[in-house]
Amino acid sequence: MLELAPLLVSAIILGLLGGGHCLGMCGGLMGALTLAIPKEQRSRRFRLLLAYNLGRILSYATAGLLIGLAGWAVANSPGAMIMRVIASLLLIAMGLYLAGWWSGLTRIESLGRGLWRHIQPFASRLLPVSSMPRALLLGALWGWLPCGLVYSTLLWSASQGNALDSALLMLAFGLGTWPVLLATGLAAERTTALLRKRGVRMAGGLLVILFGIWTMPGPHQHWLMGH
Repeated sequence: MLELAPLLVSAIILGLLGGGHCLGMCGGLMGALTLAIPKEQRSRRFRLLLAYNLGRILSYATAGLLIGLAGWAVANSPGAMIMRVIASLLLIAMGLYLAGWWSGLTRIESLGRGLWRHIQPFASRLLPVSSMPRALLLGALWGWLPCGLVYSTLLWSASQGNALDSALLMLAFGLGTWPVLLATGLAAERTTALLRKRGVRMAGGLLVILFGIWTMPGPHQHWLMGH
């Protein structure tokens, strides 16, 4: 677990830095979720938002476990190196997207649209949300929304070659996205405005790019491990 700790911290930071992207993907739903809560349930808003985000994060962990099994299957094969390189390139592409320099990564999101077409009708039926189980289930379903940031992180987690580690990394990533979306649901304008500033997005994008370069297999990995 100690060896995994730096990766878990990195996953949390990646989730935090991707907050601007999360606002675009799920911010509208968070606002709709808040407005859809019946007036007599408004006092429970915070708990319902927590339940929604918990369901979303658990769906990320489930996806991490499933794709981690595939990563485990190729961990000791030449495919493991290829997967690691692809994961690094995707992280670099996501950094470019977060910084506003290139948006080509969003095309990857089309890969999950077929599945989402089947899930979305069930998610829509859960609105308006009036109970904790309903919010939890809505979050669990919404976690499968096509998202380039999630896909990039999934492939990176799978490249670790361990299903449990992959699930834990996706769980940590989900926790990193939690503050931004929770703040959005509670109408924290200052937080969302800060994350939308160009300077903040560029700084976050650069950090994700550096993280992608660090993830890329090469001599620098041995040097870093030695220090």
